[in-house]
Formats: sequence, C-alpha cells, structure tokens
Amino acid sequence: MQANENQTGPFPQDKVIKFLVIRFSSIGDIVLTSPVVRCIKEQVPGSKIHYLTKTSYAGLVNHNPYIDKVQVLDTSWDLLIHQLQFEEYDYIIDLHHNLRTFRIKQALKNVQAYSFDKLNIQKWLLTALKINRLPDIHIVDRYMATLSKLNVVNDGKGLDYFFPEKDKVTEKDLPLSHVFGFVGIVIGAALNTKKLPVHKLQELCTHIKYPIVLLGGPEDRKAGDEIASVDDIKVYNSCGKFSLNESAHLIQKAKLVISNDTGLMHMAAAFKKPIISIWGNTIPAFGMTPYYGKEAIKNDRSEVSNLSCRPCSKIGYDKCPKGHFKCMELQNIETIMGMVKTYL
Repeated sequence: MQANENQTGPFPQDKVIKFLVIRFSSIGDIVLTSPVVRCIKEQVPGSKIHYLTKTSYAGLVNHNPYIDKVQVLDTSWDLLIHQLQFEEYDYIIDLHHNLRTFRIKQALKNVQAYSFDKLNIQKWLLTALKINRLPDIHIVDRYMATLSKLNVVNDGKGLDYFFPEKDKVTEKDLPLSHVFGFVGIVIGAALNTKKLPVHKLQELCTHIKYPIVLLGGPEDRKAGDEIASVDDIKVYNSCGKFSLNESAHLIQKAKLVISNDTGLMHMAAAFKKPIISIWGNTIPAFGMTPYYGKEAIKNDRSEVSNLSCRPCSKIGYDKCPKGHFKCMELQNIETIMGMVKTYL
C-alpha cells in the first residue's frame, strides 16, 4: 500500500463513494482483479466504481455489473488525466503499480490511494538466484490485501467474467460432433515459453478419446491447424474464428479445460471449470494458479520439477534462453492423460 493512507472505513451511509480501480493489462490479470471490484461494490454502501484499463482490454470489463464506468488509456494522456480529475474520486485502488499509475496518483494527489505490492524484489530473487522469498498467497488475496484499511474483505466467491447474450456461441457454430460436450484446450499464450509445443499438443490430442476444441486467438490459427491435422473430425480448431467473449462462452461450455498459464485459464476458473494447467517457464509459486475462492473445484497441474533454470522469468520469453526448452519438452503426455481420464 502507498500514499495518503490516513483514512479508513466504515464509510458514511449518506454519501456516494467513488473508486478508481486501475489495471491496464493483460487478460488474466484483469480477470484476477474481479473479486476486488465485486467486494467493494457489495461491501461499501453507495459506492461507484470506475475501472481504468487500456482500450484493447476494455471489452473484458465493459459488461461487469459491478463497474459503473470504464475509463480507457487511449492516445491522449493529457485528456485522460483531465477526465479523471473531473470525476473527483474518493479512492484510487492501484492494482498495476507502475510508472503510469504513479503519474496518475500524482495528478490526483488529493485522492486517497492504495497500491498493490508487486513483490518485484522477491520475484527477481526467485528468477535470477532461485531463492524463494515469495509468500504462499494467491495473487487474488494479495489484490484484496490492498483494501484491508478500507475494511473490505474477500467474500470467497472466486473470479467473475461477464459477456453479453449476443456473444454466446450457438450449436450451429460448432461441428455436430461437439455439440454435446468437448474438452477445451487452450493452445496460446502471450509468450512462447508458456506454450506447450505443437508436437506435444498433437500427441495429447491423439490420445484424448473425446471431442476437442482448440482455443486461442488469430495468431494461434496456424498452430491450431497443425494440431487439428491429427484428426480433423475429433479436433476442431476455433482459433481466430471467434471473438474473445465467444471463446469465453466456449470455455464455459467445455467439460474440461486444459490450458497453459494464460488468461483463458483464469476465465475457465471464473466459470468454475475443472482445469489441468500446464506450466513451462513460470511456476505456481508466483501465485497465479486457477482460483475458485472457497469452492473446492477439482483441478490438476503438470510441470517439470527440479530444473535448475526454472523459473527463468516471471512472464516469459519468445524462446528458451537456454535453447533446450526442457520445461515443456519434458512434459509427460502420459501423465497428463492420466489426469484427463479422471475427469472424463
């Protein structure tokens, strides 16, 4: 927490309390902030919540009923600051905590501000020196800790993700073979060292005796075609065919989701789906595993342990810095299949 922390709840009953919640990116991180928004709205009487993000991510929060207004960081920084100053916020909840949010807090210097602790030193110790000083706390609970002086607590309901009715995928949008159930496999990720390689995904799809929908963006289309080539009737490549919200609905419809450490994995957790998460250069100790709140939803993890080079980064790389990519190349498909069978 940071800056101007001299006022605490409870809040006056007869006053509208305006919050500015800030998280600029990315998909998974924004989904992981959803409990903060919900808990403020439900626990602070008369609260109004504005959410500031990048224009490209506004669709992730536009339909959230707990958010009263979405502010976007577009091309004009000066215009954004003017708009934010006009709103006269009571509190800033800074869940990104970088140079840009520092500038916003400076521009709105009379607004009470609370900032998320990113634990950058601890992450550096783990990635650079393999010394683990990270607390065993999920990032959602760390986000919620930002609200502790406001007496807003975690309600244990897990994550939220909302999309409009028009973005629901209909039965005619899927092959007939997949209408009555499928396994969703998320093949994409922001960086390549988080992705299970194509040949490993081909092996996995070959062994799964159940309809499969491959999930990802347009950039994953070519890889999806390669993976689906093992059985283009059983494996349906949806990458690039659907919008993000439509892909979210596909995740909601899936019987099981197998996913790299990426944003769609957190969407699956928001829908309380069982998940098998695949971990490459990143590790669960960073606190970004599937989060269900108090609900006990079965989920499994697959990772290659005891690699001296892992984790090599808190985010990832375009290619393995060592050149061998053992954290993914040594993933045991037979072991993953053993997990799959317990769900199907």
